[in-house]
Amino acid sequence: MSIDTAVVLAAGEGTRLRPLTRNRPKPMLPAANRPILEYVFDALVSADVREIVVVVGYKRGRVQDHFGPAYEGVEIEYVTQHKQLGSGHALLQAREVVDGPALVVNGDRVVDADIVRDVVDEFERSGDPSMAVLERPETSQYGAVVLHEGDVAELVEKPETDEYRLINAGVYAFESSVFDAIDATERSDGELALTDTIGRLMDDGRVRGIRTEGMWVDATYPWDLLAVADEVLARGHVDEPASGDGGRDAGVWVDPVATVHDTAVLQGPVVVGPDCEVGPGAVVGPNAALGQNVTVGANATVRNSVLDTDTRVESGSTLIDAVTGQDVTLGAGTVVPGGPADVRVGRQVFEDQRLGAVVADRVTAEGDASFSPGTLVGPGAHIGTSVRASGRIASRAEVTR
Repeated sequence: MSIDTAVVLAAGEGTRLRPLTRNRPKPMLPAANRPILEYVFDALVSADVREIVVVVGYKRGRVQDHFGPAYEGVEIEYVTQHKQLGSGHALLQAREVVDGPALVVNGDRVVDADIVRDVVDEFERSGDPSMAVLERPETSQYGAVVLHEGDVAELVEKPETDEYRLINAGVYAFESSVFDAIDATERSDGELALTDTIGRLMDDGRVRGIRTEGMWVDATYPWDLLAVADEVLARGHVDEPASGDGGRDAGVWVDPVATVHDTAVLQGPVVVGPDCEVGPGAVVGPNAALGQNVTVGANATVRNSVLDTDTRVESGSTLIDAVTGQDVTLGAGTVVPGGPADVRVGRQVFEDQRLGAVVADRVTAEGDASFSPGTLVGPGAHIGTSVRASGRIASRAEVTR
């Protein structure tokens, strides 16, 4: 194809996903058992991109250390946005390393190759700036799009009415002249938004909007990671081979180097990542994702949950609607009973959300601890024996009876 370079915008934190983003950027949070950004790279590689430029910023070492200089044989070059001053400003950081037309993709949403290919095809056909557009019943959290005969007629950031049905999917194709257009775009509150530049391009010519139906999943708030995992598992977008063991349900993926006891039960859809261990009598699934080196102890139950790398769930525990960070230890008999729950994010309370608890990186809970629905536990906190945790627990807090 005519575009062989992609710029991936992965510099933001994702503040509404705290406490999970206290130690890493949103693109490195898990979509099922792999980082969101891996799915973005997979889509680009499948669409024949031969060079990936990644704009990093917040906790950039987490991205660079994970991926290194290449992904699936495709070279990665990193550029840094030192201050998060908008998506247009982020793209501008790639100016010196991009020569010719390029794809531009948000790195914090799961996309598949079909969306990328649709944008490339339209760009090659029309020669105009092109962007992917998706139909969604809820547009208030995103940029709404109005199309007229395939041209983008209007962009509305986070609309306050429900009259819109199309959203901006965050996948674009531009000529290199887009950098000059960004330079000429007026800043708003000190930031340069890429959508403002697209508005300029619409005034000067036209921008094509391509309606697509590929996989596109976003996490805005912590409980959204459960819905992201559901979608990824439902579509089978995991990289582990499907288990061929008799007696297991369809939609069960077990990495070849994982260990699952003969008496454990895996209920699909479920994915068990590399170096995981599932103990005797444990029940994992449905809708459960175990990242790398996760341990689920004897007679434990994990359902509708996402457990990230190095999480240890000890014997007899029950986790429902739970999201854990990395290096979390939940002692024997820990209980997360599941949602719905009212969850406070910043100053806003979100009612009736599907969330048992979010337990961020390096949290330790001693035996018989329990978590009220909607609990958010900050990194490094310690939950004592038989404690009932609830609400928001600060980073490195010590909670005892």
